[in-house]
Amino acid sequence: MILKSHNLLSGIAALLSMAACGRTTDGSSENPRNPFAGMEEVQLTVDAKGHFLHTTQQFSPDDQWIVYDTRNEGSHIGRTCCIEMVNTASGEVRQLYQTEGQAEYGPGVGSATFNPEAQEVLFIHGLQNCDSLRPYGFSRRTGVMIRTDAPQQPVFLDARDVTPPFTPGALRGGTHAHTWSADGQWVSFTYNDDIMAQISKEEGSRKKDLRMVGVMAPYGPVKVEHDGTGENIDGRLYSAVVTEVIENPPPGSDQISRAYEDGWIGTEGYRRPDGSRQKRAVAFLGDVRNENGQKLTEVFVADIPDDITLAAFERPTEGTLYSRPLPPAGTTQRRLTHTQDRKYPGVQGPRHWLRSLPDGSLIFFMMKDEDGQVQIYGVSPNGGDVQQITDNDFSIETAFNVSLDGKWLVYGSQEIAYITEIASGRAWQASPAPPVGASGMRAPNFSNAGQMIVYNRKVALQDSSYYQIFLLKPGSSSSR
Repeated sequence: MILKSHNLLSGIAALLSMAACGRTTDGSSENPRNPFAGMEEVQLTVDAKGHFLHTTQQFSPDDQWIVYDTRNEGSHIGRTCCIEMVNTASGEVRQLYQTEGQAEYGPGVGSATFNPEAQEVLFIHGLQNCDSLRPYGFSRRTGVMIRTDAPQQPVFLDARDVTPPFTPGALRGGTHAHTWSADGQWVSFTYNDDIMAQISKEEGSRKKDLRMVGVMAPYGPVKVEHDGTGENIDGRLYSAVVTEVIENPPPGSDQISRAYEDGWIGTEGYRRPDGSRQKRAVAFLGDVRNENGQKLTEVFVADIPDDITLAAFERPTEGTLYSRPLPPAGTTQRRLTHTQDRKYPGVQGPRHWLRSLPDGSLIFFMMKDEDGQVQIYGVSPNGGDVQQITDNDFSIETAFNVSLDGKWLVYGSQEIAYITEIASGRAWQASPAPPVGASGMRAPNFSNAGQMIVYNRKVALQDSSYYQIFLLKPGSSSSR
């Protein structure tokens, strides 16, 4: 059931409020609750290269810096050399990391995120032995951390071991789209397994490299045996896959063939119906099959135990030569949404990662409404009715984020950033009309203090166009 409601406790009052105020307004003085009314847009970067933001955690803990990679197309991580950061006040740019021997085939870096509690940046790094025969790929990458006061000194967080017998706490493939937990101690990621990728290439094989979700935890370091090929890597943290996937989910079941676009639930997990707290949990998208065998994408949750080093009986977390890594003992995987009977069933819209309220009581995702417009919806991690949060007369065209105080959503459409007040559903235009020729708005997000909004746009320069970083900030000029 879909409820057009914006607060779990507000009931009919919230429905009436949304019916009266839910449509997007222009952010003028007649709408005093818009916190970004009158703010100016600043273009922070200007160089003739890409300045590509990850979808979340772009700001340093003190909001003084924004981190990015230097690709100019989303699919070009393997060709990208550098991680940089730009100062939100002065526009000063500092390089944090540059790959050695960067070539068309790798190693490549991208998708950089700031630890919310420390001056540390985590990003995707292709394997250092990448070449034309072993190029950068989904199952050939890892997570590397750099301290901002120690540039060019990489710390590999997830261990990698593709030589049997495999090592508990190490993975056998590639991690990406890393997200720090609110306390900066754990990391969630999406994962592709290299052992399964190789098996899938064998003639007649029914095995596939199916995307999964995993986490890293401070139970390392993890040491592996090195065979001289550069394929195996030691890691500072202990890693485990926390979702279970199969090649052919039975129609109508809750089994999935893919787990992806993960996000931590709450700053300290969420409350169960009995009042107890699930301290760590990750929401993610899972691909199921409906009764007719058609693929649908639904919202799932993985409840994660405090100790991920323990394996269930005869279910090795490190996997075997012929099977995937399996979740640690005590991990549970649950389906939250059942949208097969909607006019537009399944999660839809632009690629986006799931987000939640700080208290973990609501998980946000995108679907089409009855008019075919892409909106943001919410569901409790305990399941139940799905609630419509936004009620715009246009489709959302970018990923979205939630302010750290849990009051606002930010997203983009037609090169403009919009915000929605979660409690009421009221929406406002946050950024001004885009300059002529601007394109490709992406990755809008709030600063940690909630006083700024950052996003990417492509800007024409020297007969080409490049992703630049734009910032909405108080008391600023429209140009540096």
